[in-house]
Amino acid sequence: MPPRTILHIDMDAFFASVEQRDHPELQGKPVLVGGDGPRGVVAAASYEARIFGCHSAMPSSIAKRLCPNAIFVKGSHGVYSKVSKQVFEILERFSPAIQPISVDEAFLDVTGSTHLFGSPTDIAIEIRRLVKHELNLTCSVGIAPNKFLAKLASDMNKPDGYTLITKDTIAQILDPLPVEVLIGVGPSAKSKLDRLGVRTVAQLKALPVETLRAKLGDFGAKLHQLAQGIDDRPVRIDRGAKSISHEHTFETDLDNLEELHALLTRQCQDVASRLRKHTRYTKTISIKVRFGDFETITRSTTLTNQTDETKVIHEAAKALFDQWAKTFRPVRLLGVGLSQLTESPAEAGLFDAQSNDKNRAVDRATDAIATKFGKHALTRASSLKAPTQHGLHGPGSNPEDRPTE
Repeated sequence: MPPRTILHIDMDAFFASVEQRDHPELQGKPVLVGGDGPRGVVAAASYEARIFGCHSAMPSSIAKRLCPNAIFVKGSHGVYSKVSKQVFEILERFSPAIQPISVDEAFLDVTGSTHLFGSPTDIAIEIRRLVKHELNLTCSVGIAPNKFLAKLASDMNKPDGYTLITKDTIAQILDPLPVEVLIGVGPSAKSKLDRLGVRTVAQLKALPVETLRAKLGDFGAKLHQLAQGIDDRPVRIDRGAKSISHEHTFETDLDNLEELHALLTRQCQDVASRLRKHTRYTKTISIKVRFGDFETITRSTTLTNQTDETKVIHEAAKALFDQWAKTFRPVRLLGVGLSQLTESPAEAGLFDAQSNDKNRAVDRATDAIATKFGKHALTRASSLKAPTQHGLHGPGSNPEDRPTE
């Protein structure tokens, strides 16, 4: 069996680049995609804005201070989704083994494609050419024997470049890098490695695996492998949604419990409708609550059986919310998420089935009306008091306030 060759394709400043492409007056200027209000967050920064230190996930207020001349664009997730689809159509010409990571990056296993399209480097160059020629955008590509190294390589020559890591150059490239480049090394693991005197990948690789296991458990052994450039994870060919969620952020912290209950109901309607649109069922329902100081909590519950019913999802989310609300304090963000998605429901008993049929009939009618007249044309009475003040952002108006899948 030939050694694997994995490509990691990463679109350069994707949202901002699409905006600059579609609005020529923005070209060459520092562009930030996201809300520019006091609670706004940067979703993407053009390379002109990155020079000033701006980056995604940064509060907009900080980005403004770093780059006073930055141009904020709210963005259009519909446009980005369309362009993302075009990018993936280009990748599919070279291999069916594609693992999307997000709308703007993916792994591509080209092990079996070289006899048709040339060397892995030839493939990377051609992908970059097609993206530029057909979409007028740029991407960076990493080429390596595995996913970890391919992802690392794509970051080494951005924007609009490519990097090849071969079996013979792994140590040369990895050894001098800080341990933070290894998958999973966050503040906690870094602190433990600091105490061992480990700052670089070479220093970590030199430690006995038993020492790392004693300090970090099985994760330590995994790090030892990564430090040698070993990563056996396959490219997973799965483009189905892994989770569905919906969040809302408020310009000022919301302290009205009744309005939050109403918003929760509306969010449950939204995620349940999108779940049915994907012909999926969920087993785990979660809520997310963020406070003014950015502290964030999540609570989740796992059902006995999978469901796609709004009523069941709402009951589970409300129970989680009410349990948290016993120690209520004003809220900056509220969200509902669905995970453990499947393509078919578990079998139900007779009485459950009868109940499900009634609930599904209501859901089907609601979905049909929403499709024809808009998603808020018909809504549950308990959602009518959802906040219209407090600077509520609708989906997509703020990077934090968008439906995600």
